[in-house]
Amino acid sequence: MLNFQLAVKPQTEQRLKKILNQLQDAEIFAQGFIHYQISELQKSNLNIKLDLTAFEKKYNLRSEDFYQKFSQGVIEDSEDFMIWSGLYEMFCQNQNQLNELA
Repeated sequence: MLNFQLAVKPQTEQRLKKILNQLQDAEIFAQGFIHYQISELQKSNLNIKLDLTAFEKKYNLRSEDFYQKFSQGVIEDSEDFMIWSGLYEMFCQNQNQLNELA
């Protein structure tokens, strides 16, 4: 059994308590919350992947290879490359979170 505290506003706390009190099984709520987080990360990565694919086609370079070169300073700091780098970092961060939740 997990017992934890959340730092939320009083109104949010009251609303959350009402939801939890109406549930027959808190496990359903917890699993639903986890599923929601996974779903949001997956949707985010689908959208990011579309943008990454556009950069990969434009520059004929895989994102992994680009990021390695960019991180090593081999590639210039153009606006496109800064955006591409940020998108790739977000994609990797989301993937790490998904792996932790799986």
